[in-house]
Amino acid sequence: MMPHKFKCQQTVLLNQFGFADSRKSTATVYEVVRLMPADQSGELFYRIKAGTTERAVRESEIRSA
Repeated sequence: MMPHKFKCQQTVLLNQFGFADSRKSTATVYEVVRLMPADQSGELFYRIKAGTTERAVRESEIRSA
């Protein structure tokens, strides 16, 4: 099993596929709140939170802030 790339309490940004890098400054910063196991495809998941919004994302959907 592969180790998680990100750790709890690390800040991350959601990847915005199809958007120009100039929009990076408006991206919401999330905090990793929980490391989750991989899905059937083997990709690792995370719970991330910004304010009161919490969501589950795949490792490929986030990047370091």
